[in-house]
Amino acid sequence: MTEPLLASMRLPVICAPMFLVSGPELVIAAAKAGIGGAFPTTNLRTPAELDEWMGTITQALEPGDGPWAANLITHSSNTRLADDLALVAEYKPPLVITALGSPKPVMETIKGYGGKVFADVVNLKLARKAAEAGVDGMACISTGAGGHTGHLSPFAFISAVRSFFDGMIAVGGGISDGAGIAGAIAAGADLVYMGTRFLPATESRAAPAYKAMVLDAGIDDLTVTSAVTGTPASWLNASLEAAGYDPARPGAPAKREYSGDVAKRWRDIWAAGQGVGKSRAIEPVSEIVAKLEAEYRAAVAQLSEKVPA
Repeated sequence: MTEPLLASMRLPVICAPMFLVSGPELVIAAAKAGIGGAFPTTNLRTPAELDEWMGTITQALEPGDGPWAANLITHSSNTRLADDLALVAEYKPPLVITALGSPKPVMETIKGYGGKVFADVVNLKLARKAAEAGVDGMACISTGAGGHTGHLSPFAFISAVRSFFDGMIAVGGGISDGAGIAGAIAAGADLVYMGTRFLPATESRAAPAYKAMVLDAGIDDLTVTSAVTGTPASWLNASLEAAGYDPARPGAPAKREYSGDVAKRWRDIWAAGQGVGKSRAIEPVSEIVAKLEAEYRAAVAQLSEKVPA
Protein backbone atom coordinates (compact mmCIF):
# COMPACT_ATOMS: atom_id res chain seq x y z
CA MET A 1 0.00 0.00 0.00
CA THR A 2 1.86 3.07 -1.21
CA GLU A 3 -0.99 5.56 -0.92
CA PRO A 4 -0.49 7.51 2.36
CA LEU A 5 -4.15 7.15 3.30
CA LEU A 6 -3.78 3.38 3.23
CA ALA A 7 -0.36 3.19 4.87
CA SER A 8 -1.62 2.87 8.44
CA MET A 9 -4.45 0.46 7.64
CA ARG A 10 -4.40 -3.14 8.80
CA LEU A 11 -7.06 -3.99 6.23
CA PRO A 12 -8.28 -2.01 3.20
CA VAL A 13 -11.70 -1.44 4.76
CA ILE A 14 -13.73 1.62 5.70
CA CYS A 15 -16.48 1.18 8.27
CA ALA A 16 -19.07 3.03 6.21
CA PRO A 17 -20.90 6.09 7.57
CA MET A 18 -24.34 4.92 8.68
CA PHE A 19 -27.20 7.30 9.40
CA LEU A 20 -28.16 7.31 13.10
CA VAL A 21 -25.78 4.38 13.71
CA SER A 22 -22.21 5.68 13.37
CA GLY A 23 -20.98 7.72 16.33
CA PRO A 24 -17.58 8.61 17.77
CA GLU A 25 -17.39 5.24 19.50
CA LEU A 26 -17.65 3.32 16.22
CA VAL A 27 -15.29 5.65 14.36
CA ILE A 28 -12.64 5.46 17.09
CA ALA A 29 -12.96 1.68 17.47
CA ALA A 30 -12.58 1.21 13.71
CA ALA A 31 -9.49 3.41 13.52
CA LYS A 32 -7.96 1.74 16.60
CA ALA A 33 -8.56 -1.65 14.97
CA GLY A 34 -6.61 -0.54 11.90
CA ILE A 35 -9.36 0.22 9.41
CA GLY A 36 -11.06 3.47 8.44
CA GLY A 37 -13.95 4.86 10.47
CA ALA A 38 -16.57 7.27 9.14
CA PHE A 39 -19.74 9.03 10.25
CA PRO A 40 -22.34 11.26 8.54
CA THR A 41 -22.41 14.83 9.82
CA THR A 42 -26.21 14.58 9.50
CA ASN A 43 -26.13 12.41 12.63
CA LEU A 44 -25.73 15.68 14.54
CA ARG A 45 -28.45 18.31 14.83
CA THR A 46 -26.17 21.30 15.34
CA PRO A 47 -22.64 22.46 14.50
CA ALA A 48 -21.92 22.57 18.25
CA GLU A 49 -22.63 18.84 18.52
CA LEU A 50 -20.47 18.18 15.47
CA ASP A 51 -17.67 20.18 17.09
CA GLU A 52 -17.93 17.95 20.16
CA TRP A 53 -17.85 14.73 18.13
CA MET A 54 -14.87 15.79 16.04
CA GLY A 55 -13.02 16.89 19.16
CA THR A 56 -13.68 13.52 20.81
CA ILE A 57 -12.43 11.62 17.77
CA THR A 58 -9.26 13.64 17.24
CA GLN A 59 -8.34 13.50 20.93
CA ALA A 60 -8.74 9.71 21.02
CA LEU A 61 -6.73 8.86 17.91
CA GLU A 62 -2.97 8.57 17.77
CA PRO A 63 -0.34 8.26 15.02
CA GLY A 64 -0.53 4.75 13.60
CA ASP A 65 -4.30 4.43 13.99
CA GLY A 66 -6.42 4.06 10.89
CA PRO A 67 -7.88 7.14 9.19
CA TRP A 68 -11.21 8.73 10.08
CA ALA A 69 -13.69 10.35 7.73
CA ALA A 70 -16.56 12.80 7.78
CA ASN A 71 -19.44 12.23 5.37
CA LEU A 72 -20.86 15.55 4.11
CA ILE A 73 -24.15 16.06 2.28
CA THR A 74 -23.38 18.60 -0.46
CA HIS A 75 -26.96 18.80 -1.75
CA SER A 76 -28.36 22.35 -1.86
CA SER A 77 -30.92 21.43 0.81
CA ASN A 78 -28.14 21.08 3.40
CA THR A 79 -28.23 24.58 4.89
CA ARG A 80 -25.53 23.61 7.40
CA LEU A 81 -22.85 22.77 4.84
CA ALA A 82 -20.83 25.97 5.38
CA ASP A 83 -20.79 25.49 9.17
CA ASP A 84 -19.89 21.81 8.89
CA LEU A 85 -17.16 22.57 6.37
CA ALA A 86 -15.65 25.14 8.73
CA LEU A 87 -15.35 22.44 11.40
CA VAL A 88 -13.84 20.05 8.86
CA ALA A 89 -11.21 22.70 8.14
CA GLU A 90 -10.52 22.99 11.87
CA TYR A 91 -10.28 19.27 12.72
CA LYS A 92 -8.82 18.13 9.37
CA PRO A 93 -10.16 14.58 8.92
CA PRO A 94 -7.82 12.73 6.55
CA LEU A 95 -10.81 11.79 4.41
CA VAL A 96 -14.07 13.52 3.53
CA ILE A 97 -16.79 11.61 1.69
CA THR A 98 -19.37 13.70 -0.16
CA ALA A 99 -22.88 12.51 -0.98
CA LEU A 100 -26.11 13.65 -2.66
CA GLY A 101 -24.42 16.48 -4.54
CA SER A 102 -21.31 17.66 -6.34
CA PRO A 103 -18.05 17.48 -4.37
CA LYS A 104 -16.98 20.85 -5.82
CA PRO A 105 -18.14 23.00 -2.84
CA VAL A 106 -15.72 21.24 -0.48
CA MET A 107 -12.72 20.54 -2.70
CA GLU A 108 -10.71 23.71 -2.05
CA THR A 109 -11.09 23.53 1.74
CA ILE A 110 -10.17 19.86 2.09
CA LYS A 111 -7.33 19.83 -0.39
CA GLY A 112 -6.08 23.02 1.26
CA TYR A 113 -5.13 21.13 4.43
CA GLY A 114 -3.98 18.00 2.59
CA GLY A 115 -7.11 15.89 3.04
CA LYS A 116 -8.58 13.47 0.51
CA VAL A 117 -12.02 13.82 -1.07
CA PHE A 118 -14.07 10.78 -2.02
CA ALA A 119 -17.41 11.12 -3.81
CA ASP A 120 -20.24 8.71 -3.06
CA VAL A 121 -21.50 7.52 -6.48
CA VAL A 122 -24.13 5.02 -7.60
CA ASN A 123 -23.74 5.12 -11.39
CA LEU A 124 -21.28 6.03 -14.13
CA LYS A 125 -22.83 9.43 -14.80
CA LEU A 126 -22.09 10.52 -11.24
CA ALA A 127 -18.69 8.83 -11.35
CA ARG A 128 -17.66 10.78 -14.45
CA LYS A 129 -18.80 14.04 -12.86
CA ALA A 130 -16.80 13.24 -9.74
CA ALA A 131 -13.71 12.47 -11.82
CA GLU A 132 -14.11 15.78 -13.67
CA ALA A 133 -14.34 17.58 -10.30
CA GLY A 134 -10.91 16.21 -9.38
CA VAL A 135 -11.77 13.91 -6.49
CA ASP A 136 -9.10 11.68 -5.01
CA GLY A 137 -11.39 8.69 -4.85
CA MET A 138 -14.90 7.34 -5.16
CA ALA A 139 -17.13 5.24 -2.95
CA CYS A 140 -18.87 3.11 -5.59
CA ILE A 141 -22.16 2.02 -4.01
CA SER A 142 -23.27 -1.15 -5.75
CA THR A 143 -26.17 -3.54 -5.64
CA GLY A 144 -26.43 -5.27 -2.28
CA ALA A 145 -25.58 -2.17 -0.26
CA GLY A 146 -27.69 -1.36 2.77
CA GLY A 147 -29.73 1.83 3.06
CA HIS A 148 -29.74 3.87 -0.14
CA THR A 149 -28.36 1.31 -2.53
CA GLY A 150 -26.97 1.00 -6.02
CA HIS A 151 -27.98 -1.19 -8.93
CA LEU A 152 -24.66 -2.10 -10.59
CA SER A 153 -22.61 -5.22 -9.93
CA PRO A 154 -19.58 -4.25 -7.83
CA PHE A 155 -17.22 -6.02 -10.24
CA ALA A 156 -18.72 -4.36 -13.31
CA PHE A 157 -18.77 -0.99 -11.52
CA ILE A 158 -15.07 -1.21 -10.56
CA SER A 159 -14.09 -2.18 -14.10
CA ALA A 160 -16.12 0.59 -15.72
CA VAL A 161 -14.79 3.31 -13.38
CA ARG A 162 -11.21 2.07 -13.79
CA SER A 163 -11.50 2.67 -17.54
CA PHE A 164 -11.44 6.46 -16.99
CA PHE A 165 -10.32 7.02 -13.37
CA ASP A 166 -6.93 6.24 -11.84
CA GLY A 167 -7.70 7.49 -8.32
CA MET A 168 -8.73 5.38 -5.35
CA ILE A 169 -11.87 3.26 -5.53
CA ALA A 170 -13.79 2.06 -2.48
CA VAL A 171 -16.55 -0.36 -3.38
CA GLY A 172 -19.54 -1.21 -1.23
CA GLY A 173 -22.41 -3.61 -1.61
CA GLY A 174 -22.90 -6.99 0.07
CA ILE A 175 -19.26 -7.42 1.14
CA SER A 176 -19.08 -8.65 4.71
CA ASP A 177 -16.21 -11.14 4.96
CA GLY A 178 -12.51 -11.36 4.17
CA ALA A 179 -13.03 -13.30 0.96
CA GLY A 180 -15.21 -10.47 -0.34
CA ILE A 181 -12.50 -7.95 0.54
CA ALA A 182 -9.92 -10.01 -1.36
CA GLY A 183 -12.24 -10.33 -4.34
CA ALA A 184 -12.83 -6.58 -4.49
CA ILE A 185 -9.11 -5.82 -4.31
CA ALA A 186 -8.37 -8.43 -6.98
CA ALA A 187 -11.01 -6.77 -9.18
CA GLY A 188 -9.23 -3.41 -8.98
CA ALA A 189 -10.63 -1.66 -5.92
CA ASP A 190 -8.34 -0.08 -3.32
CA LEU A 191 -10.77 -0.25 -0.42
CA VAL A 192 -13.99 -1.91 0.64
CA TYR A 193 -16.85 0.12 2.08
CA MET A 194 -18.50 -2.09 4.73
CA GLY A 195 -21.52 -1.14 6.80
CA THR A 196 -23.84 -4.04 7.57
CA ARG A 197 -21.09 -6.17 9.14
CA PHE A 198 -20.59 -3.45 11.76
CA LEU A 199 -24.26 -2.75 12.52
CA PRO A 200 -24.32 -5.14 15.50
CA ALA A 201 -20.91 -4.09 16.81
CA THR A 202 -20.70 -3.26 20.50
CA GLU A 203 -19.74 0.32 19.59
CA SER A 204 -22.59 0.78 17.09
CA ARG A 205 -25.39 3.17 18.08
CA ALA A 206 -28.03 0.91 16.52
CA ALA A 207 -30.87 0.16 18.93
CA PRO A 208 -30.64 -3.24 20.69
CA ALA A 209 -33.70 -4.49 18.78
CA TYR A 210 -32.09 -3.37 15.50
CA LYS A 211 -28.92 -5.32 16.31
CA ALA A 212 -30.98 -8.38 17.23
CA MET A 213 -32.88 -8.16 13.94
CA VAL A 214 -29.62 -8.01 11.98
CA LEU A 215 -28.31 -11.08 13.82
CA ASP A 216 -31.48 -13.01 12.98
CA ALA A 217 -31.68 -11.93 9.34
CA GLY A 218 -30.50 -13.57 6.14
CA ILE A 219 -30.17 -12.34 2.59
CA ASP A 220 -33.82 -13.22 1.84
CA ASP A 221 -35.05 -11.01 4.68
CA LEU A 222 -34.47 -7.75 2.75
CA THR A 223 -36.56 -5.61 0.43
CA VAL A 224 -35.36 -2.80 -1.81
CA THR A 225 -38.02 -0.10 -2.17
CA SER A 226 -38.36 3.64 -2.66
CA ALA A 227 -41.64 3.68 -0.70
CA VAL A 228 -39.95 4.84 2.51
CA THR A 229 -37.73 7.76 1.45
CA GLY A 230 -38.35 8.24 -2.28
CA THR A 231 -34.99 6.69 -3.15
CA PRO A 232 -34.39 2.92 -3.56
CA ALA A 233 -33.09 1.58 -0.27
CA SER A 234 -32.56 -1.86 1.24
CA TRP A 235 -34.62 -2.50 4.38
CA LEU A 236 -35.08 -5.36 6.81
CA ASN A 237 -38.47 -6.95 6.13
CA ALA A 238 -39.32 -7.32 9.80
CA SER A 239 -38.91 -3.58 10.37
CA LEU A 240 -41.00 -2.76 7.28
CA GLU A 241 -43.78 -4.97 8.60
CA ALA A 242 -43.57 -3.38 12.06
CA ALA A 243 -44.02 0.03 10.42
CA GLY A 244 -47.09 -1.09 8.47
CA TYR A 245 -45.51 -1.87 5.09
CA ASP A 246 -46.04 -5.11 3.20
CA PRO A 247 -42.57 -6.15 1.93
CA ALA A 248 -44.22 -7.89 -1.03
CA ARG A 249 -46.10 -4.70 -1.98
CA PRO A 250 -44.48 -1.79 -0.14
CA GLY A 251 -46.30 0.86 -2.16
CA ALA A 252 -45.51 3.79 -4.43
CA PRO A 253 -42.34 5.88 -3.98
CA ALA A 254 -42.50 8.39 -1.17
CA LYS A 255 -41.82 12.05 -1.81
CA ARG A 256 -38.06 12.50 -2.00
CA GLU A 257 -36.95 14.91 0.72
CA TYR A 258 -34.27 15.46 3.34
CA SER A 259 -36.38 16.60 6.28
CA GLY A 260 -36.79 15.53 9.86
CA ASP A 261 -39.70 13.32 8.84
CA VAL A 262 -37.31 11.18 6.81
CA ALA A 263 -34.96 10.96 9.79
CA LYS A 264 -37.86 9.61 11.85
CA ARG A 265 -38.52 6.96 9.21
CA TRP A 266 -34.88 5.80 9.49
CA ARG A 267 -35.29 5.53 13.27
CA ASP A 268 -38.40 3.36 12.90
CA ILE A 269 -37.46 1.36 9.79
CA TRP A 270 -34.07 -0.32 9.74
CA ALA A 271 -31.70 -0.66 6.82
CA ALA A 272 -29.28 -3.48 6.05
CA GLY A 273 -27.44 -4.81 3.03
CA GLN A 274 -26.89 -8.24 1.58
CA GLY A 275 -24.02 -8.76 4.01
CA VAL A 276 -26.55 -9.86 6.63
CA GLY A 277 -25.96 -13.42 7.70
CA LYS A 278 -22.30 -13.00 8.58
CA SER A 279 -22.96 -11.45 12.00
CA ARG A 280 -24.12 -13.88 14.65
CA ALA A 281 -23.18 -12.05 17.86
CA ILE A 282 -22.82 -8.56 19.24
CA GLU A 283 -19.05 -8.13 19.49
CA PRO A 284 -16.44 -5.37 19.56
CA VAL A 285 -15.12 -3.89 16.33
CA SER A 286 -11.67 -5.21 17.22
CA GLU A 287 -12.95 -8.79 17.11
CA ILE A 288 -14.83 -8.24 13.85
CA VAL A 289 -11.69 -6.83 12.22
CA ALA A 290 -9.56 -9.71 13.52
CA LYS A 291 -11.97 -12.20 11.92
CA LEU A 292 -12.02 -10.22 8.66
CA GLU A 293 -8.22 -10.18 8.57
CA ALA A 294 -7.97 -13.94 9.10
CA GLU A 295 -10.54 -14.54 6.34
CA TYR A 296 -8.79 -12.07 4.04
CA ARG A 297 -5.38 -13.70 4.48
CA ALA A 298 -6.89 -17.16 3.91
CA ALA A 299 -8.58 -15.95 0.71
CA VAL A 300 -5.36 -14.38 -0.59
CA ALA A 301 -3.45 -17.61 0.14
CA GLN A 302 -6.10 -19.65 -1.64
CA LEU A 303 -5.95 -17.36 -4.65
CA SER A 304 -2.18 -17.68 -4.76
CA GLU A 305 -2.49 -21.47 -4.77
CA LYS A 306 -5.03 -21.46 -7.57
CA VAL A 307 -3.13 -18.94 -9.69
CA PRO A 308 0.58 -19.78 -9.21
CA ALA A 309 3.13 -17.13 -10.13
